[in-house]
Amino acid sequence: MKVAVFSTKSSDRQFLESADKKFEHELTFFEPQLGPETSILAVGYPCVCVFVNDDLSSDALKKLSQQGTKLIALRCTGFNNVDLRASEKLGLTVVRVPAYSLAAVAEHTVALILSLNRKIHRAYSRVREGNFQISLLGIKLLNIDKC
Repeated sequence: MKVAVFSTKSSDRQFLESADKKFEHELTFFEPQLGPETSILAVGYPCVCVFVNDDLSSDALKKLSQQGTKLIALRCTGFNNVDLRASEKLGLTVVRVPAYSLAAVAEHTVALILSLNRKIHRAYSRVREGNFQISLLGIKLLNIDKC
């Protein structure tokens, strides 16, 4: 199946090409976000794959439908950027990611906590300004001396 993939970065392309080896879809990657103005890029593609900031308003959906698109695959759990009433009227199928990995969310949360504790956000800003002072210290989270 021919798939127009919108809002792509190099990491998206690398992952999707690797994951698609089993299915052998014909993936075409577009950096621009999908919207009424860029929907012309999807002419002849029965499927479009989009992300959270793509505009799937009724105008964009009408244009996609007129161009032969039948399936819209979201690379996210949210679907508030899709006019579901319009997609149903136009006979477009919309699919999405059902849920995120709980382990990945937990790992990211721990990483953010450690980043705040070690003041990485401030250190990053200082380095960009050419300030290499080592005066940013975090608090001790664990008493490793007693382990």
